Amino acid sequence: MQLVVARVGRAHGIKGEVTVEVRTDEPELRLGPGAVLLTDPASAGPLTIESGRVHSGRLLLRFEGVRDRTAAEALRNTVLIAEVDPTELPEEEDEYYDHQLIDLDVVLTDGTEIGVITEISHLPSQDLFIVERPDGTELMIPFVGEIVTEIDLEEQRAVIDPPPGLIDDRAEIVSSRDDGASSEGEGEESA
Repeated sequence: MQLVVARVGRAHGIKGEVTVEVRTDEPELRLGPGAVLLTDPASAGPLTIESGRVHSGRLLLRFEGVRDRTAAEALRNTVLIAEVDPTELPEEEDEYYDHQLIDLDVVLTDGTEIGVITEISHLPSQDLFIVERPDGTELMIPFVGEIVTEIDLEEQRAVIDPPPGLIDDRAEIVSSRDDGASSEGEGEESA
């Protein structure tokens, strides 16, 4: 299994170091000295990490064979990919790799099917499940404990308890407002 772990940024200094945009929760494991990474584009690698350090809040890496600024700058925007054993699990009990979550069925706490996770979007503030509904539309579900109440890898499902409006479409919202109406047609909006 392949995981995207970083993207190479600008060259730093004149001795071949590059800044990297980290895309893994385990940079010390995936981006440590000696790690061999595949690349996209493939013509840039594979690359072996010689050393790494943090400078002004940014991770700097030096790759074997990359000795000057010109060679480092040639790697700019290269995506770094780690080969990971598919049976490997994160160290923390409530953490998951993206590949474990992709293709999980998403259901409400009452069992109502919502869709399938097709992608995980890693934002600075939180992660999002990108969920494809049966009709082909997509939803974004924040991956937070208040909403995602259970991840069951054996049953291949994610159970959610979303707040009102997160997954409801307009017709469902109008319908729920009409539940208290005393006669048919009340509460309907005209176009």
